[in-house]
Amino acid sequence: MEIQNEEMESKGSYFIKEGSEKVAEMTYSIAGTDRIIIDHTEVSDAYRGSGVGEKMVKKAVDDARSKGISIVPLCPFARSVFNKNEELRDVL
Repeated sequence: MEIQNEEMESKGSYFIKEGSEKVAEMTYSIAGTDRIIIDHTEVSDAYRGSGVGEKMVKKAVDDARSKGISIVPLCPFARSVFNKNEELRDVL
């Protein structure tokens, strides 16, 4: 499953599609040139517990590191991923 990224003006999302349907999506707001704010994560029932939500957070972390920006995890799910994975916290 490929994690895709899409940005439009001040918003963006990471998502996974199966066919033409999004089966998982994590949305964020772009806050200036140096920060994104993860505000929502949703995974379809068929994919819950499969780790796709965590993979989207980790993809956002990889992208933040390469761009030199930080992440504010307002979404409770994303915040829990950061709380469980100390190695991701360098982008907070």
